[in-house]
Amino acid sequence: MFYRLAEGKKATNKRQPPVPVPPHLLAHMRRWKDKKIAATHFVEWNGKPIASVKTGFARAVGLAKLEGNVTPHTLRHTAATWLMQAGVPIWEAAGFLGMSPEMVERTYGDHHPDYLKGAATALGRRHRRVVSVGISEGKPDAVPKKTV
Repeated sequence: MFYRLAEGKKATNKRQPPVPVPPHLLAHMRRWKDKKIAATHFVEWNGKPIASVKTGFARAVGLAKLEGNVTPHTLRHTAATWLMQAGVPIWEAAGFLGMSPEMVERTYGDHHPDYLKGAATALGRRHRRVVSVGISEGKPDAVPKKTV
């Protein structure tokens, strides 16, 4: 489990729920631990936990020569988009991201494979129905019908 709230920090209104570490990343983390790259913390420098993700992230963005306003929050947007594209249920993605399901649906729902799928499927079906094409007073059986 990854506990986003740093040790000794007080919880705020920002949602920072603990989340399971993705298996692929967990494999890398185990390897880093074996090689003494990261010994005790998820993100550390010279064997100590980092004080600010922003500083290291800004340095990495500079070294990678990325253009634009790339921040750690950019990764959150990417993760949310990927979760939706993978068809993860909105409530599960919301829990993982520390967002409300309403926020995930409103902001990223259009990336989900089920987005508007029901409407598209409904319009794609052939429906046969009977419609009246004329009016005949007093004689309901005399109204001509057309099948479409």
